[in-house]
Amino acid sequence: MGKYIFTLFLISSLLLGCNDNAKITEAVNKIDLNLEISRFDQEFAKAEPSDLPLLKKTYPYLFPAQYSDSVWVAKLKDTIQIELLEEVDHEFSNFEQEEADLELLFKHIKYYFPRFNIPKIVTVTSDVDYENRVILTDSLLLLGLDNYLGPGHKFYERISNYISAGMDKKYLVSDVASAFAKRVVPRPDDRTFLAQVVYYGKELYVKDRLIPFLSEAQRIGYSQEELDWAHLNEEPMWRYFIERELLYATDNKLGLRFLDSAPFSKFGLELDNESPGRIGRYLGWQIVRAFMERNEVSLQQMLSLPAEEIFKKSNYKPKK
Repeated sequence: MGKYIFTLFLISSLLLGCNDNAKITEAVNKIDLNLEISRFDQEFAKAEPSDLPLLKKTYPYLFPAQYSDSVWVAKLKDTIQIELLEEVDHEFSNFEQEEADLELLFKHIKYYFPRFNIPKIVTVTSDVDYENRVILTDSLLLLGLDNYLGPGHKFYERISNYISAGMDKKYLVSDVASAFAKRVVPRPDDRTFLAQVVYYGKELYVKDRLIPFLSEAQRIGYSQEELDWAHLNEEPMWRYFIERELLYATDNKLGLRFLDSAPFSKFGLELDNESPGRIGRYLGWQIVRAFMERNEVSLQQMLSLPAEEIFKKSNYKPKK
């Protein structure tokens, strides 16, 4: 009888979740959004030196005052810059899918964070500055499209494979969602490893809400194979952290081993080479998801809660 009641409860919960998702989707689709996208990369690629005054007037934030016009004229004629712009145009001549996904992302942002002002979007090239591929300010979103030409691109030959793997346009909108998530998820005051893990888990949960139309692998920046590995090894990884009492440790090296971008996570075991980097973020994601499934709190309320409370009330236990 107890098992029967539990089954009914589970089915009811799933049906309620589906209804909630349908209501959110309907509300999001009704949001009126005027997304302004300017293709500066294309305008600069077609420009002549005589066009510089107008470009500088239209995009003053892209032309620092300390650089004279001669610098920009030289850039217009530079063969490497020309090739870079050509490669970007080849990959992004049609920006319709990215525009549609960005619009959907910002509609979700407006739904959950109605006070957020939608920025003007400007696509640029950045000399493959992958650490600053997305720059989000209060009024502006700069997208360095030369960082999304595909992991095997010749411009990325000197970049480590684990970094270039994420330099694919399928991760572009996810990276924008990450840039926004960093603005709304408070940095933890607590120095424990758990606090850091839950911090990244909050970021990824925000992305669950903002880009449900992208795959889980895209949200975390993994390949599907890496995500499958994380799912399969979730229980032994969690046991590793518990048995070694790492959750409340304050060793900064734990971040380097399990949270920072790297070719693999560093357990010091045979499985290291098979594991994806940033695996601690994945586990934080599952903790926050478990918390939200078991507690009636809003997204904003969850973001302000301390890691310890989220962890304890999550009753997180990965399946064996």
